[in-house]
Amino acid sequence: MNESDEALAGQARTGNRQAFEVLVQRHKEPLYRFCRRYIGNADDASDVLQDAFVAAWMGLQRYDERRPFAAWLQRITLNKCRDFGRRGLVRRLFLARFEREQPTEAALTEDGATFDPHTERLARLDREIAALPPAYKEALLLTTLGGMSHLEAAEQLGISVKAVEMRIYRAKQRLTELMNDEQSHSH
Repeated sequence: MNESDEALAGQARTGNRQAFEVLVQRHKEPLYRFCRRYIGNADDASDVLQDAFVAAWMGLQRYDERRPFAAWLQRITLNKCRDFGRRGLVRRLFLARFEREQPTEAALTEDGATFDPHTERLARLDREIAALPPAYKEALLLTTLGGMSHLEAAEQLGISVKAVEMRIYRAKQRLTELMNDEQSHSH
């Protein structure tokens, strides 16, 4: 189907599940990456994304076809990530503290596979992004993974473009500090 997202959403609104499935296929990868970085855990990200798609299907009657479908779906996904964050804050803080206290420098994993420092560094980056204050994390992820311009992110978050730019700057600054600290401790 070469139809626009908005046309497919209109068809899905009338109960056309196939049209909705095309929308899911079009948007699931970038939205999964967004959830993964927001939450920091692959399994939880999959669950949150599934919740977002269910909410989108159930809420199609509220979708305004004059607005970009991708932005509407991104907003639902962001809200589901926020909901997950509120529900799991205590649990995530406990787990993050536990993970940081565990040694990760091993030549072999328990199943005998070789330890890959690059993969570990990406996993660490995911954890650090997930641990950022929500305001910083949301601005960063909407622009870098969501592909939104600063103006689009500002509209999505209900803040000024300048505020988006400042939050992105602070998020990157914080991540750079954390990742540099990690490198200096591992040498």
